[in-house]
Amino acid sequence: MTPRKKLPIGIQTFREIRVNNHYYVDKTAIALELIQRGKYYFLSRPRRFGKSLFLDTLKELFEGNEPLFQGLAVHPQWDWSIQYPVLRFSFGSETFTHPQGLIDALDTQLTQWEQHFSLSPRFKHAGGRFSDLILHLHQKTGKPVVILVDEYDKPILDALHYPEVARQNRDTLRGFYGTIKDYDAHIRFAFLTGVSKFSKVSLFSGLNNLTDITLDERYSTICGYTDHDVDTVFAPELVGLDREHIREWYNGYNWLGQSVYNPYDVLQLFSTRKFKNYWFESGTPTFLVDLLLKRKITSLSLVHSLSSEEMLSKFDIDDIEVDALLFQTGYLTIKGIRQAGDRDFYVLTYPNKEIYQSLNEILLSALVKDRKAQSIQTLRLYDLLLANDFERLRALFQSFFASIPHHWYTHNDIQNYEGYYASVFYSYFASLGLTVIVEDATNLGRIDMTLKFNNQVYLFEFKVIENTEAGSALQQLKDRLYADKYRGLNQPIYLMGVEFSKVSRNVVGFEVEQV
Repeated sequence: MTPRKKLPIGIQTFREIRVNNHYYVDKTAIALELIQRGKYYFLSRPRRFGKSLFLDTLKELFEGNEPLFQGLAVHPQWDWSIQYPVLRFSFGSETFTHPQGLIDALDTQLTQWEQHFSLSPRFKHAGGRFSDLILHLHQKTGKPVVILVDEYDKPILDALHYPEVARQNRDTLRGFYGTIKDYDAHIRFAFLTGVSKFSKVSLFSGLNNLTDITLDERYSTICGYTDHDVDTVFAPELVGLDREHIREWYNGYNWLGQSVYNPYDVLQLFSTRKFKNYWFESGTPTFLVDLLLKRKITSLSLVHSLSSEEMLSKFDIDDIEVDALLFQTGYLTIKGIRQAGDRDFYVLTYPNKEIYQSLNEILLSALVKDRKAQSIQTLRLYDLLLANDFERLRALFQSFFASIPHHWYTHNDIQNYEGYYASVFYSYFASLGLTVIVEDATNLGRIDMTLKFNNQVYLFEFKVIENTEAGSALQQLKDRLYADKYRGLNQPIYLMGVEFSKVSRNVVGFEVEQV
């Protein structure tokens, strides 16, 4: 068996990984293809996905540090006699909620580069100093400059709660990045990465030759680990771990090509040997949860969301598309494509069990506002399902709805719709990691929700009592023979008719029948 190596947890430096015998998934063939095909690139990927490491790989490659690339795909195909000057900027380590934050960060990094290359600044503004560096390096080395920008969008994302600061940061960055366009003759290659994808109009005005490879299937595996990577590079770490569980928990991110695993999760799993929500817990999406609650978007609507490429690519301070935000930050991914005429529409869903379980749990906690009570209720739900104690299950769900604050219902009529009530059921089941199917298709209609648990099947139909007759939820399950779909499993099947009142905003009917 291949000997074990060090796990590169938190290491974003290519040199350190290669010199100190860490595992490394070879991305250099992709790097070479990009360099040979074009000049200006943009890539959006979620946090902790390997963007910084890829940029550092590009840096070492252009600087001609050949020993680091021995045995890698690019080594026999690169001209190691040429070294290019590299300017790398990163906004990952600062917080940009103050108006002066971005100005100071740019000043610090520009000063460091000026000192490194023995250049006395002639201008005070960042754009002028940036252009001076580009010209100076080209003249000094005789080689055009490579420009790498990591987390290009963080100064804007950090300030989304402070719109004026966010707009100021956006305008500052627009001027800074505009330098790349103006000095094209002095630039060999440029690569910008971040989490979000702001429109060219809002941030890259004039930089029309920036190629966005975010949804280019040729580069879908540029960040993250594939199944093949896990099975080969990390083969020594797989001993004693359930391979299918690894796939279920951490695979599933898709950018129109081969699906990939989140590297952070995989490395943490190999270190601790325990399945946990590592990536999700490393950064609570507070702004995202606040936005979902503010817009009254239910968890159920996230299961199969439809979005166009234009919508997924649209992100601006004054017009935040929820689907775009969820997709770009890694909480939804592309499950499939539907074509309508000449247009493609993407079916979005949770990428894996980690996100499915964690996002629903945090949405519930934001809704209920009492984490301790939520934990107790969730554990009790699990125990009552094990016992099939339906009377107490009804009482438990009534307490769920009673705990939702009154202000959730203000300025909207969400309590009039079955989907809202169903989403609360769904989130509690999902937060336990249980298998839930929504809008489960049969030849006679769609089951609102199917729960598979403990070798049993529960079929749910939800109704608002003011919109229909009492008992209609259970009757619909029976009339449409929904149970037939699952009889072949030879498992107990329970029909669950659940009815709500939009006046009391709670469960008023809870009928169960085993078939």
